Amino acid sequence: MTKKELTEILSYEQNVYKEYCYKTLYRCFMGFIKHEYVYQSMKWQKLARITDYYKYKIDHSRNPWYQLMYIFYIRKRNILAEKIGIEASTTNIGKGLLIYHSQGTVINGKAIIGENCSLHGNICIGNGGEADKDTPVIGNNVIIGTGAKILGGISIADNIKIAAGAVVVHSFNEPGITIAGIPAKRVK
Repeated sequence: MTKKELTEILSYEQNVYKEYCYKTLYRCFMGFIKHEYVYQSMKWQKLARITDYYKYKIDHSRNPWYQLMYIFYIRKRNILAEKIGIEASTTNIGKGLLIYHSQGTVINGKAIIGENCSLHGNICIGNGGEADKDTPVIGNNVIIGTGAKILGGISIADNIKIAAGAVVVHSFNEPGITIAGIPAKRVK
């Protein structure tokens, strides 16, 4: 990852959050002053992306400056993550992620999430347990509702909506559908 790519991702994601919640400078300022969760999610996401950048640099260079910066940013990211209730890494998440509510969000570091995905609070994206170490692969433009659980080595196609409270344990490869229930089934 180059510095230019990092800048492009940060700019793109800042615009995603602006379109959702912070369309004016006044609204952005008020989000900061009121210490809103969405503002905090946006801040965490920026720190996570910068952390990914320095981790990439460490893996491809012996420069000690990158190690120092990585430690600085991962510490800041983790402190904020603990405060807002998110356990995740953006390493395998495409650009355009939008986290509406971070509380209780857990994403396995090996899960793959496509571009422009939206996450509501209290979700879990992870492996299927001790016997199943594989993690989900989620397509682009997927909306994941509050309390949804996506577990195991499954795949989710592009443009799928996952309803609140759904437990997804099987692959859904048809794009543009809505899934809901326990276990999740196609509903639309």
